Amino acid sequence: MKLWPFKVTPGADDRPLIIVTHKGKEKQFTAEEISSMVLSKMKHIAEAYIGSTVTDAVITVPAHFNLSQRQATIDAGEIAGINVLNIITEPAAAAIAYGLDLHSAGSDEKNILVFDLGGGTFDVAVLTIDKGNIQVRATCGDSHLGGKDFDDRMVNHFMEEFKKKHKKDMSGSPKAIRRLRTVCEKAKRVLSSNRETTIEVDSLFEDIDYSTTITRSEFEELNSDLFAKCMKTVEKCLRDAKMKKNTLDDVVLVGGSSRIPKVQQMLSNFLNGKELCKKINPDEAVACGAAVQAAILSGRGDDKVRDLMLTEITPLSLGLGSMGDKMWVVIPRNTPIPTKVSIRCYTAHDNQTYASFKVYEGESSIASKNHLLAEYVVDGIQKALKGVPIELCFNLRANGILEVSEPDTRTGAEKSITIVNSGRLSRDEVEKMMKEANEFAAEDEKHMEKQKARNDFEKYFCDMRNFIGKTNLSSVDRRRVEYEINKAFQWLDGQTEVAEVREYEKKKMELTALIQNQSG
Repeated sequence: MKLWPFKVTPGADDRPLIIVTHKGKEKQFTAEEISSMVLSKMKHIAEAYIGSTVTDAVITVPAHFNLSQRQATIDAGEIAGINVLNIITEPAAAAIAYGLDLHSAGSDEKNILVFDLGGGTFDVAVLTIDKGNIQVRATCGDSHLGGKDFDDRMVNHFMEEFKKKHKKDMSGSPKAIRRLRTVCEKAKRVLSSNRETTIEVDSLFEDIDYSTTITRSEFEELNSDLFAKCMKTVEKCLRDAKMKKNTLDDVVLVGGSSRIPKVQQMLSNFLNGKELCKKINPDEAVACGAAVQAAILSGRGDDKVRDLMLTEITPLSLGLGSMGDKMWVVIPRNTPIPTKVSIRCYTAHDNQTYASFKVYEGESSIASKNHLLAEYVVDGIQKALKGVPIELCFNLRANGILEVSEPDTRTGAEKSITIVNSGRLSRDEVEKMMKEANEFAAEDEKHMEKQKARNDFEKYFCDMRNFIGKTNLSSVDRRRVEYEINKAFQWLDGQTEVAEVREYEKKKMELTALIQNQSG
């Protein structure tokens, strides 16, 4: 957060709010709103490419996303005007893209490890692919490890170097840090193919030009502990999948940071010299897999994809808090989903008419150390001595969203269903955000019209400047026309915000009339 050019503050229920300045005013956005803006932009790009309206989508998320994060993603899709067909994990989507070729070739069963090191998250998954059936065996991940962390190490390193060399501390300047980060990101990519690269930033801080070099070995040394952390995650994932290294048939690389030579070398060495699969595009594999899944769910896939079937797993255990703050696991982690589990609880006191159950997600044996999803209340219990049975059903759907239901033992029908997610947006909040998203879309469209008018006007007076240079005007007329053109340029250059369309049209008409009068 210290390196971000924006602020984050806690809102209601400790929900993070992103604070930005928009049109001179400070505005607060939830993570769902920011995510919806990204999804909305992707939706428009897709519509422009395929030439038709997009209404449905499959959205991918990191494998370690918990229920609240998955639900927040669904809410973001709804705010963006998208019907979310399903939420699937990124390694599973990559496996679909990889498995497409295997399915076409009719290959036998294969065990694959997906190594997904992206810009902000890291996931490892072990899957089995057999004749179109893709079974996720285990997943592990780290939501705080990715390419941005490698960039952070470089940024901090060069900030210290700048401080030592120039006796200036730039840590309080978000603008300088942002510019330094940009060149560090570029240097990281260059070092994947070159042994050395140069870092250059003009007027980085207090008008000081900054120039230095970094070698691949220096970059690797800066991030050695992070690379080692990646290997520990791979080891844990294999252990959870109950697989040995020599049982893996292939290792698939996904995510831009998987291109880092040191990461590839360490991964291959860890897997006893295993050759890594690089035949699928690490930047496109996840999107390709999501598109295939969408085609299957919508019934539009051809014979090549129709028989593909994906079975995912739950990344974290789900359960109830019991006496003594113990975690009673109902659905263990790595359980294939969808799944449905019924449990029986009992009243703890005489004449008890209601019971409260806290639903948790996590791996600690102490319930309160896990993530509290929600509190489920069963009421209407008939008064009796303690020990009255209460039936609860945990239903974990294919998209990773949990429902808890309470069957009515007298009628056999389900008395109530509660979606367990304490962080979920309310219907009113979603509708409010959808309205605001539409307002922002209208503002964006208006801004684009104004920007186009500005660009057209800028091109026009540049053309006129060239035209005047070729005409036979008197020196007096030429000076007058050039003065007006330069005046128009100064007006354009002095604008802090884009002017209204009519202002550009008015200036253009005035300039046109003047040139026509002077040139006869």
